[in-house]
Amino acid sequence: MRKSRFTDEQMVTILREADRGPVAAVAKQHGVSEQTIYTWRKRFGAFQADDVRRLKQLEQENARLKKLVVERDLELEVMKEIAAKKW
Repeated sequence: MRKSRFTDEQMVTILREADRGPVAAVAKQHGVSEQTIYTWRKRFGAFQADDVRRLKQLEQENARLKKLVVERDLELEVMKEIAAKKW
């Protein structure tokens, strides 16, 4: 996936500017197309910059917790295999 020139917080800031003024002028000022601003609006909707930051933190924490659960499940499977073997 292509890396964006703008961070999520910057995108939300640009969206808030577009809410206050004409989309065409804001798009030209920041060097993006009008369609890009509409795409960002669909993605970020009513978010504020701090909401996006918090969402990113939650996603990172969620990924970390999912990894822990997978590791735990693997350990349980190994223990079950060891216990199932007849010595």
